[in-house]
Amino acid sequence: MKHIRTTICILLLAAAGACNRGGTTTAESDEAAEPQNLLYGINADDYRTESGEIGRGETLGAILGSYGVTAQAIDRLDRAAKEVFPLRNIRAGQKYTVFIHEDSLYASHLDYLAYEVSLTDYVVFGFHDDSVSIRRDTKPYTLRRTKKSATINSSLWGAIMEQELPYALAAELEDIYQWTVDFFGIQKGDNFTVIYDERFIDDTIPAGIGRIWGAKFAQSGKEYYAIPFRQNGKLQYWEADGASLRKQMLKAPLKYSRISSRFTYARKHPIYKVYRPHTGVDYAAPKGTPVHAVADGVVIFKGWGGGGGNTLKIKHPGNLMTGYLHLSGYAKGINKGTRVTQGQLIGYVGSTGASTGPHLDYRVWRNGTPIDPLKIPQEPAEPIAKENRAAFEYVRDRIMAELNGEVKDEERITQLDSLPLPAPATAEAPAKKAGEEKAGK
Repeated sequence: MKHIRTTICILLLAAAGACNRGGTTTAESDEAAEPQNLLYGINADDYRTESGEIGRGETLGAILGSYGVTAQAIDRLDRAAKEVFPLRNIRAGQKYTVFIHEDSLYASHLDYLAYEVSLTDYVVFGFHDDSVSIRRDTKPYTLRRTKKSATINSSLWGAIMEQELPYALAAELEDIYQWTVDFFGIQKGDNFTVIYDERFIDDTIPAGIGRIWGAKFAQSGKEYYAIPFRQNGKLQYWEADGASLRKQMLKAPLKYSRISSRFTYARKHPIYKVYRPHTGVDYAAPKGTPVHAVADGVVIFKGWGGGGGNTLKIKHPGNLMTGYLHLSGYAKGINKGTRVTQGQLIGYVGSTGASTGPHLDYRVWRNGTPIDPLKIPQEPAEPIAKENRAAFEYVRDRIMAELNGEVKDEERITQLDSLPLPAPATAEAPAKKAGEEKAGK
């Protein structure tokens, strides 16, 4: 009898252990129960999912209605979504996914609809009994540090496309070098190298680019470095000697165009057929191309300029004035007396006045005398401060080494906020010598 009781106890203990190992009662089982199939932040294993695309003229209300969501619930969602993502912003061609559960009577109920705003951003609309919810989020992505070089045959954009690089790189490089590199003077053989973070969803789907970690642009045999560094709380790009890449004036007031006529005192006018001065630069560009102020200043003229058509004139520090002629229209809020900042939208390319086609006639005066916009001496913005020089050189040396060759992962600059600066050389020398003597003994 005693042996029987002992055997029963052993069997019960073994059964209890088996239950624990089976993962039904221990903390280990709780970990195993965590969702493994997250989709838009939702455990997709709990639902039946269906995906589709917004059709032309189709509304979110119609889609929700087809899944049994009531008109009252859709109205509540419409009002609640205005501050997060207005339903009118739904666009044809964008992907959506619905999450459906079935109740005890096998009736289908839609709990969530996830709408992809872009390749990376999405909105989740939720329906919970008598309430609704809206959540805007971003898909998780990984960053891959990339270094690419390209030689230009025609234009920066052309080189980007030829090398199948992210199109956003062209816009980023133009923004960084807009004060320094003459993109209208690009010549065959000019080249660039750039280090940047590329985003990937699921490690395979390209999803744009992140930070530019450094660049080198060679134009007409001269190299222009772009070194990222944070000064006064603002991340900017600097030349190798610590001078700011930002200058007093932008190289040009618009992008994506070509120079059709240059500064001269003897140009045959295309309409009047006589030789007369053309004290400006003509940028041929499609009608509606954005035009930006090349420097901070105040609008001193807005109106009809005779042969110049719709015209803006802006006064800048240093007795400089710029003019923008033949505009098709002006940006909102631009009036005489308006203060503008460098890079601010001020108008749009047009063909008003004496013009044979859409273009911008851009002019610059100093002390009332016309000067060639392509030959303006550029004064740089504030350089690297003395107290930041050591930190800047630490970043610069590593970025330049990476641009010009290969470096180990641990030697790369991966953050710009708290830099692990080396000790001053004067403090290193004694320590090094003492270490060498100790090793010698």
